Amino acid sequence: MRCLIVDDEKLALDLMEDNIRQVPFLQLVGRCKNPFEAMEIMNRENIDLVFLDIQMPGLTGIQFLQSLKSNALVVFVTAYEKYALEGFNLDVLDYLVKPVSFERFLKTANKAFELYNLRSSQQRSNNEQLEHPGYIFVSADYSLVKINIDEITVIEGLKDYIRIHLGPSAKPIITRMSMKAIEDKLPSQQFIRVHKSYIVAIHKIASIRKGRILIDHLEIPISDNYRELFFKRIEGPEPT
Repeated sequence: MRCLIVDDEKLALDLMEDNIRQVPFLQLVGRCKNPFEAMEIMNRENIDLVFLDIQMPGLTGIQFLQSLKSNALVVFVTAYEKYALEGFNLDVLDYLVKPVSFERFLKTANKAFELYNLRSSQQRSNNEQLEHPGYIFVSADYSLVKINIDEITVIEGLKDYIRIHLGPSAKPIITRMSMKAIEDKLPSQQFIRVHKSYIVAIHKIASIRKGRILIDHLEIPISDNYRELFFKRIEGPEPT
């Protein structure tokens, strides 16, 4: 994460810089003695996280934050506890009171990193949804067959072929393609590999029992190689 420190005290800048340099996922882009310097940097650089003092001459940290058009996460770092409520009303990530211990700083840094990764993941997912047309074409029966993504329930690997299941009332489509090739064609937020021979549509899952996924009339095994990732992805505990 690309960071900026804004504080009118040299000692505070030095201490915050030292903390940032100890955290591998933080990169210090600049240190500023006032908000005006920070504005110049943020106009030309991508900043993910700002450590911002409140009491500064010319323009306070609160006034600076109110004028900020960036989506950067902001952490107030100040000697005054009385601004805490106002800071949280401005949706700051955290409020650190000087002197800040490294342990407290690290807790805030980890919190920022988690939110940053969540935002990035959501953005990738949104972009993928916008970019994907909602269908794929595959070769079957000497033709190019159009398949709507929402109709796919399970993809089954059959050596050099795959069988695309489209629900209990539709005939599966068999095409010559590898599991990797079809996986690359599908939107990753909707499908997950659960076995070397199976990819399932997450929103089509009816239930999970004894290491097997039930979709329509099909029971799909979950292999050990994919088990942990699968249950983490669906955000549910593994049934016992």
